[in-house]
Amino acid sequence: MSADPAARHGDGDPQGILSAFGVRMPRILYGTAWKKERTAGLVELALRSGFRGIDTACQPKHYHEPGVGAGLAAALGGELRRADIYLQTKFTPLKGQDPDHLPYDPGASLAEQVRQSFAASLVNLRTEYLDGLVLHSPYPQDADTHEVWRAMEELVEQGGVRQLGLSNCYERSRLETIYKRARIKPALLQNRFYAKTGHDREIRAFCRENGMLYQSFWTLTANADVLSRPALVEMAESHQRTPAQVFFRFLTQRDIVCLTGTSSPEHMAQDLAIFDFRLSPEECDMIDAWLG
Repeated sequence: MSADPAARHGDGDPQGILSAFGVRMPRILYGTAWKKERTAGLVELALRSGFRGIDTACQPKHYHEPGVGAGLAAALGGELRRADIYLQTKFTPLKGQDPDHLPYDPGASLAEQVRQSFAASLVNLRTEYLDGLVLHSPYPQDADTHEVWRAMEELVEQGGVRQLGLSNCYERSRLETIYKRARIKPALLQNRFYAKTGHDREIRAFCRENGMLYQSFWTLTANADVLSRPALVEMAESHQRTPAQVFFRFLTQRDIVCLTGTSSPEHMAQDLAIFDFRLSPEECDMIDAWLG
């Protein structure tokens, strides 16, 4: 496993980044939470607009995973193949599920819950494999987290999953414990990117040191104060871009993979156009200083 950032860039493609496991991941992913019956149409639109990475979860409470599968199926064909798409879903612990709409037997062992959730995801997404399987949040007890992680490792060993990840882990000590105990190391961490956690500076440092990719969500909503800074607005005007485009571009130049869940075709096009320009090191340092 390489922690060298230079080893992450593949094929000369500014939109793509390689994980330590050699899995190509777009630098911007389309997030599918809270879209309900609109999910299929929006996923198809995102893929036809140029997105090549999709994030979802086997969590009917907040995601419509079958809709993701329907949108993906509608977009595939012609020149777009399943192999061109980075498809990532999550195993969600019982505490995060709607008790009336569960994707697994709540009375089953944790390992069996993982297997049942994975099987449901394959059916929902109409795929034979997952590019990424993410633990939606660690359990309060490390033993439970390890049991679930071991079950996820078995799915990788069986060929159904290409790489594993974590989400909603905001304590570096917890992340270190999970990482040390894992046989198959997490390839990514997906967290809310906001000031309350200091924008995860320490955790992002751990990710860099250990070859993990960091994915940000709630990226624009939680950073309205940064987006409205006169200096950032001026920077955006100088590049003939929007503040949101500048912020996303800054993060991708820092090797942060950004999630966007926009429902707007215009915003989808703007999000994908961030790779048409580049910020200077001085501009990146300025934005970085605003994050505290």
